[in-house]
Amino acid sequence: MKNLVIKKWIEPYILLETVKLYCDFSDLTFDGINKLAQKEKMYSLLKENGKSFALYMKNVNKFYVFTPKEEFDLQSKLVEVFDFSSEDLQIGEDGEQALSLIDMGKAEASFLNIN
Repeated sequence: MKNLVIKKWIEPYILLETVKLYCDFSDLTFDGINKLAQKEKMYSLLKENGKSFALYMKNVNKFYVFTPKEEFDLQSKLVEVFDFSSEDLQIGEDGEQALSLIDMGKAEASFLNIN
């Protein structure tokens, strides 16, 4: 699973609204008690639809699952809108690491299962 981690500070609301322009979405709100269950539900939704991807942001107790309305290059759109440099982004295969970077405060947002 290819993941994209944003290390540069961004306004979470603007990031969310940018992606919502191109995708349908659902959100999975969690607290300390049900976070693991909601994370498993997120992974399940990603498996159901191979075109879907997820977003997890720092200081936001939600997992977002997006399904593009049409062909959509997430990384290119984010670079265009937010003027990210290569140092601002990290691409990897380990979804759990992408999520843990958020929880440790080392990243601002992680997208899971990007194409």
